[in-house]
Parts: sequence; structure tokens; C-alpha cells
Amino acid sequence: MSRKPYIREVPPTTWYFRHPRYMRYMAREITCIFVGAYCMLLVVGLYRLSAGQASYEGFLKALQSPASVVFHVLALIASVYHASTWFNASQKAMPVQIGEDFVSGNTVSGAHYVIWVVLSVAILFFAGVL
Repeated sequence: MSRKPYIREVPPTTWYFRHPRYMRYMAREITCIFVGAYCMLLVVGLYRLSAGQASYEGFLKALQSPASVVFHVLALIASVYHASTWFNASQKAMPVQIGEDFVSGNTVSGAHYVIWVVLSVAILFFAGVL
């Protein structure tokens, strides 16, 4: 006697529209595209820097275009969203146990935010912005 197995139909491209939590998950995953594109932009900048002063000045000139400014703003928004959603998920992904008790999730997430701010201020200080 064999029974037919239950196979649930899942639409391959629209499954994440069914629940807001899935939408937030997919939004976080899509932000990786902007983060990766910005990393590639930095690699191109390093390549142009190694190619000489004229090449690097052309790269800097291209960064001043309106499309580049829009891309940088979108990449910043995507990076902040990506980082904040990861910090909020870290309390579940990395539970910290001290003795028999676990550190509260808000403390774990808060520590990530504090370290993020401290490192951002340090980088701005050493860059001469602050």
C-alpha cells in the first residue's frame, strides 16, 4: 500500500509576497546586490589608482556624475538596512551564555550598534573628517 505524497505547490518567483516577514527577508537579500556593486566600484577605484594619476582623476570625475551620486545614496541606504537587519537578527543567531543564563537579546543587538558607531567615528576621525 503506497500513498501519494503531499506536495505543496510553491510559486518559484512570488512565494515571498505571501507574508511581510518574507518580504523583509527578500529585501535584506536584495541589498546584497548594492553592497556587492559598491565593493566592485572600490576595486575599480583601486585599479584606476594603480594605473596612474590621469586614470584615477578620470575615475574621480566619473564619481561626480548625478548617476554616481544616486548610486552612492542607494548603496548607503541598502548598507544601513542590511547591517541593521543583521544586527537585529544577531540576538537569535549568536545567543551569548554566561554561566547558566543567557544575555538578553537587546544587549547583544545593542552591543553591535555601539561597536558600529564607535568604529564609524574612529574611521571618520582618522580620515580627518571629525
